[in-house]
Amino acid sequence: MHLSVRSLRPWDVLLPAGLATIGVAELVALRPSGWAAAAALEVVAALILVWRRAAGLLTATLAALVLLQMPWIGPQLDEAAAPILFCAVCGYTLGRWVRSYRGLWGVAVIAAAFAVDYLLVDERVHGVGDVIFLGTLILPPYVFGRVTRRLADQAEELRDAQEAVRRAAVHAERQRVARELHDVVAHSISAMVVQTDAARELLASDPLRARSVLAGVSDTGRRALSDTGRLLHLLRDPDDELGLGPVPGLAQVPALVEAFRAEGLDVDLNLPTELPALPAGTDVSAYRVVQEGLTNALRYAADHRASVSVTTLRDRLDIRTSNAAGTTDPESVGAGLGLLGLAERVHLLGGTLEHGTRGGRFELDVRLPVGP
Repeated sequence: MHLSVRSLRPWDVLLPAGLATIGVAELVALRPSGWAAAAALEVVAALILVWRRAAGLLTATLAALVLLQMPWIGPQLDEAAAPILFCAVCGYTLGRWVRSYRGLWGVAVIAAAFAVDYLLVDERVHGVGDVIFLGTLILPPYVFGRVTRRLADQAEELRDAQEAVRRAAVHAERQRVARELHDVVAHSISAMVVQTDAARELLASDPLRARSVLAGVSDTGRRALSDTGRLLHLLRDPDDELGLGPVPGLAQVPALVEAFRAEGLDVDLNLPTELPALPAGTDVSAYRVVQEGLTNALRYAADHRASVSVTTLRDRLDIRTSNAAGTTDPESVGAGLGLLGLAERVHLLGGTLEHGTRGGRFELDVRLPVGP
């Protein structure tokens, strides 16, 4: 139970206020015996119901008991209709805001209080009809509240499950990026060792060539340092083993496109004739962008056609994939985990990713920086 003004929502106050307004207006219009005291009871019951979300069992039961004091001080059960609305809200509260079936205890207490009023205060002749009326007054709102609570619990469980799946997808993508960058950094360090040994051998015989080789060592070291900085931002399983397969890059995109063509996807590829020297992390990520775009096109393209455009600028690399959206596109089918992981990869490299359906075509636009 958590009772505080900060925890209140607008509807928590507006509904009881509306009930109190209706009840008081009805009593003022009818002016039965003891109507002023009865109006005060309705206001008190409304104030209690303000906290129905925080303490459903207590507030719903107490509010109903307060209202059922009305026949003892003035208006009888058949003289005012507003208390019926109060009882409906109390029944719904016992089903919606009380865990398990403990709300039935509140239903039983309210029913008992009604029975006492019928037997000791109400002078009318009672029969089976009064029992049915009492049941329809409390039980349907209670059942509706239980159904609403169950649906809300299921929706919350579904959101938690989706968030867990998304977190797992991000973690898996980080693991894969870590493996690939690890391979790249290992290759760069190995190259630096070989180049340094070669430069040492050339120092005596060919100093100019040795200087050129050392310049290459410096460039390789700077690239490795940049990739290592990205690697340090990732969480890596310490038991993961080094992959021995080559790390793909833009140079392997034509072979990737041919593989998709063999699977029935007609691909229009626009790739620069001369590929620039890219940082290793950017190179492999560019390949993954094209791979993800073509994978989505193979699954969802209505006409089994796709286009890939790679543009190299001075300080960035632009990649765009496009395909006909059809009736099922990546935004409306599936969990979108591939795009989620891709966005994580691009963000890690300091780039931007946008995707969406425009003019009947699903487009994936990625910009990757190529500077330090």
